[in-house]
Amino acid sequence: MAEVRPDFNSDFSIEQNWQDYSEEEHAIWRLLFERQQRLLVGRACREFLDGLGALGVAADGIPDFRRLTEVLDATTGWRIVAVPGLVPDDVFFANLARRRFPSTCFIRRRDQLDYLQEPDIFHDICGHVPLLMNPVFADYMQAYGEGGLKALGLGHLQHLARLYWYTVEFGLIATREGLRIYGSGILSSAGESVYCLENPRPNRIRFDATRPDFAPIYREIAAQADLEPDALIGSDRKFDQAATGRLSAGKKMGRRLSAAQV
Repeated sequence: MAEVRPDFNSDFSIEQNWQDYSEEEHAIWRLLFERQQRLLVGRACREFLDGLGALGVAADGIPDFRRLTEVLDATTGWRIVAVPGLVPDDVFFANLARRRFPSTCFIRRRDQLDYLQEPDIFHDICGHVPLLMNPVFADYMQAYGEGGLKALGLGHLQHLARLYWYTVEFGLIATREGLRIYGSGILSSAGESVYCLENPRPNRIRFDATRPDFAPIYREIAAQADLEPDALIGSDRKFDQAATGRLSAGKKMGRRLSAAQV
C-alpha cells in the first residue's frame, strides 16, 4: 500500500507515492474500474462519462495524481491533492475554495469491494474527479468551498453538509433521457448504481432546497402508524420513471433539476 505518513503538512497534504503501490492494489483498481465502466453506461449522467473519458482514467491501474492534475488543471484549473484520509471541515472547504480536490491514497481490500465505510482512492478519483472536468460543475464546487468556509464562521455547516450529502454524494439528476446518477457515492458503488435507478423500492424524491433539514420529516414518519415501505408523506413529490421528466403530482421537471435517492 502507498505509505500514509503521519508527518503531513499543515494543510494535511501528503505525497501520493504512486511508485509504492503493489501489483495487488493495481489489480483491485482494475477490477473495480472495469465493473463500474460496464455498469455506468446508460446510468451515469453524460457529463460524468465525458469527464471520465477526457480525464484519461482507465483500468490500467491506480492513476498517478501528477498526470491527472496536468489534464484537470489545463481544463478547469483544478488540482488533486493527496491527503491521509478524512480531513477537518475547514481544511476540506479551504481546498475546494482554491480549486484543490483532496483525495485519499489507499485502496480497499478485495473483501471490501462492495462496501467501505470511509472513502478510498477509487471513490474519490472515479466518483468525484470526472465531474470536475465540467466547467459548470467545477465552478459550483469552488463556490461550495467558499460557502462552506462562510457557513463554518456562521455556525451553519450542518445545513451545507446535508445539501452536499443529498447532491454531490448521493444525487440523481433528471435529464431528457430519464434519471441519471451524478452523486459520487453511487457512481463508485456497483450495487447502488443499479439499485438507485432500477429497484422499485426506493422513492426518488424531488430535491427541495427549502427543506435541507430532514429531521422534521423523520419525526413525522416516527409519529405515523405502520407506514408501508413505499409510502409518501407530506409534500413529497415522487419522480415518475414511467413518464420521463415528470413528477407523480403531474408537474414537469426541468432538464437539469437534481433529485436525491432516499
